[in-house]
Amino acid sequence: MEKLPTHELILKLLKEKTVVQLDVRKNTQDMFRTMKQVLTEFTQTLSKKAVELDKRIIVQHKDLNESEVMLTIAEDVLIFYMQSNVFSFDRSHPVWQTSYVKKNEANAFCGCISIYNFLSDSFKYSRSNDLGYLIARIFINRELHYFVEGKRQLGFLYNNFSSAVLDKPAIADIVDSAIIYTLDFSLFAPPFDNVKEVSVSVMEEEASKMQVQTGKRLGFRFGADNDQIK
Repeated sequence: MEKLPTHELILKLLKEKTVVQLDVRKNTQDMFRTMKQVLTEFTQTLSKKAVELDKRIIVQHKDLNESEVMLTIAEDVLIFYMQSNVFSFDRSHPVWQTSYVKKNEANAFCGCISIYNFLSDSFKYSRSNDLGYLIARIFINRELHYFVEGKRQLGFLYNNFSSAVLDKPAIADIVDSAIIYTLDFSLFAPPFDNVKEVSVSVMEEEASKMQVQTGKRLGFRFGADNDQIK
């Protein structure tokens, strides 16, 4: 095979990878803006109904920056975070087994929106040591095809990369599924031996900021309820 001149090789790589990655990044940004709209509409609809149910229930969202938005719902917080980078996948990943990617490997380049679950009290009381959990990752390619890696229904309902195209209704469906999973994901007390010792400095700060690390599954394997991220 004839070796390409250096500049032609660079241009070839720019065409085959960089242009594709720029398209992927634009799609991911567009879909994240759509996700923010979905969260705004969700909050407007559910906040009033939640108050009617019980005035203590909070449903609100906060646009943190271009790549992060926070949804607070009752005792939980969901952080939706858009990665700035474009990714491909290890050759062992299932996407490489699809005819869609085999036909054109550029289809494997994806942007990523991650969804994390935290306790609302972690933010309310500035408990910076508390843990959050990744519950889903949405991967979006240059043609707006997408799939979701996630917990329970999030991992198998949205897993048709070859034909599924991301749009506002699909985003709303994913958001609803993430919220349902979160509300059904209970806080477990950590094992006694994990919290039997605590420092004086931690207890001295108890009055203003409780620093004993808290999380929904602290001390347990997150997959203990048989819902491993797929």
